[in-house]
Amino acid sequence: LYFSAQEGILIFYHIKELQYEMKICADISQPISSLTFSPDYTSLLLVTDQGTVYSYKPAHNGEAVKLLDTSSSCFLAADFLTPGNNYCVSVTISGEVQVWSLEDGTLLSKLNIGIEVHL
Repeated sequence: LYFSAQEGILIFYHIKELQYEMKICADISQPISSLTFSPDYTSLLLVTDQGTVYSYKPAHNGEAVKLLDTSSSCFLAADFLTPGNNYCVSVTISGEVQVWSLEDGTLLSKLNIGIEVHL
């Protein structure tokens, strides 16, 4: 079970029967607004409400890597664009849908749907 604390800490609980073990995986020091696994469950996208997207790879036990930093946008959520793990799609409060390259953080496309978005 992965979840985030208010302070921007990604926490993993390994639960087996009545026992559990807690591990702090990453501290990004920004409140995390959403967590999304890639289709093959090898990567986890961490999205902050300040417009930053991080990638965390559970199998590598490393730190979260900053992929995108668009401080001017208020991301509501991001998700992998399938097939594969090379692109993600995000949506902002103002209704802008964006497609990003996860290799270098390049904005590839955007579309304003003309309405405010809420989760």
